[in-house]
Amino acid sequence: MIHSTGPLLTVDLSAGERNTEEIDGILEQYLGGRGVGTRLAHERIPFDVDPFGSENRLVFSTGPMQAAQMSFTGRMNCTGVSPLTDGLLSSNAGGFMSRNFADTGYSAVELTGESDELVILHVRDDGVEFEAVPDLAGATVPETLEYLDAEHGIEADQTAVIGPAGENRVRFASIMTSGERAFGRGGLGAVMGAKNVKGLTFAGDSPPDIEVPPIQTDIHREAATADHIMKRQGTVSVMDLANEVDGLPSYYFSEQSFAGVEGINGDAVESKKYKKGTCSACAFACKLPTQDKERGVETEGPEFEVAMAFGSNSGVDDIVDVMQSNELCDRLGMDAISAGNTVAAYLASEDAFGDTDLIHETVEKIAHRDGIGDTLAEGIDRCYDDLGVENWTVKGMDFAAHEGRVLHGQGLSYAVANRGADHMYATFYSVEYPLVPDEQAVAPEGTLGKADVLVERENLMALNDSGVVCKFSRDFMTPERYEQLFDADFEDLMAVGARTVTLERHFNNQRGFDRTDDALPYELPSFEAALDEYYDARGWSDDGTVPENTLPV
Repeated sequence: MIHSTGPLLTVDLSAGERNTEEIDGILEQYLGGRGVGTRLAHERIPFDVDPFGSENRLVFSTGPMQAAQMSFTGRMNCTGVSPLTDGLLSSNAGGFMSRNFADTGYSAVELTGESDELVILHVRDDGVEFEAVPDLAGATVPETLEYLDAEHGIEADQTAVIGPAGENRVRFASIMTSGERAFGRGGLGAVMGAKNVKGLTFAGDSPPDIEVPPIQTDIHREAATADHIMKRQGTVSVMDLANEVDGLPSYYFSEQSFAGVEGINGDAVESKKYKKGTCSACAFACKLPTQDKERGVETEGPEFEVAMAFGSNSGVDDIVDVMQSNELCDRLGMDAISAGNTVAAYLASEDAFGDTDLIHETVEKIAHRDGIGDTLAEGIDRCYDDLGVENWTVKGMDFAAHEGRVLHGQGLSYAVANRGADHMYATFYSVEYPLVPDEQAVAPEGTLGKADVLVERENLMALNDSGVVCKFSRDFMTPERYEQLFDADFEDLMAVGARTVTLERHFNNQRGFDRTDDALPYELPSFEAALDEYYDARGWSDDGTVPENTLPV
């Protein structure tokens, strides 16, 4: 089985020290990326840790496919205990950092402790430099990148940095890389801020010595030549379909369709796209560099989830207004999905849907914990009662755009996912939308009988996050291609995903999570029976916990 190579680098911020250790056994079992990050976190983070405490750890890790020159491989993983969900969580980012990270020769880089001054860590194959940067306190993401370029000649593609939201411990703060790509969901940027780390840079000339099989060429060629709407419109291409099936959350989840959809849909985004955008080595190029010269807005996106959160869910029907919200979140270092949904909750409390001036003012206030922003920075699960609105979260994570009240398997997935109401944990929506090919389709109605498919989807997504292979490769990857790419039986590869999901669940069980947390703010048919089916398919207890005797060795 092809897996990552290289030692683990641990940086102890409290002591100002670094050390390396071989983790070959973990790499062999978990490939890289999310799997390795999860296994390391499970072993090394205390189960009762405070997410903002010095004993929490951040593990950056990539996978063996960084040795490929294949589309869908330019991604990275970051793992830690989330201040938003209070559970173990991995976040995934694209862009161009992954290969610069791999060039350091490390399979994973782990931060522990807490620095007594604001620092940037320069990680190279010959060591780690601690640079005190007190003058960057409160700096935006672009300001930090400008400093790194001017003072060190370090490009944005070598960096992982936080903005003021991370420093101020906004619970959905992101870690930004390549300028506009984000380790977004779950607030790991706030963990980095709590450690007093403004950023990391990666450079070296020690790439892993991994030979990736020639199937990579076929996959890359097909990605380059495919005629796919995502190449023009990204994920927002699905918005019209979602609206047609009454599956587009609107006005803080109180409605499921949006009359102004044409102002924020795929065609609207495409009209503002001015060049191609991609990740490292990827010919699929599904990213969305957009601009509006008249209003002076330039950003990357919005993708579907953000167009929902700052668009339909906030009562906004102008794509340029949504672009501006997206740009603000990237500049300040916040997950634009959670920021948008939290702002939508505030708009609902103020009866102010569609007030774009208030939206943009509130985004700034959240990042700086100014006034009402201090309340909203805690996230919906911690402030909904103060606002007098419903709690549209699962395990503290607010909902993505794919509507579980219409796509019932996706709703079940939101409930059981270890990181809460996140669509990418299983991407179950991808087999429930009407446009899915018949041989792959699952009827959207009902929850019973879907557990086995859900388990397969979760395991496959964990495998992708460990490989690391982008989840948008789904039209190009087959079990046979996974086997060729990783030189292993597909069943053994799926077992990597199963072990990862199980360790995440077990860690969270030790923090008090159980069946009562696998809940939704709306009803689905036969939901409790579907939970039983899911736990049985996983081999877990009927209270949603992992039996100790079934833990991966």
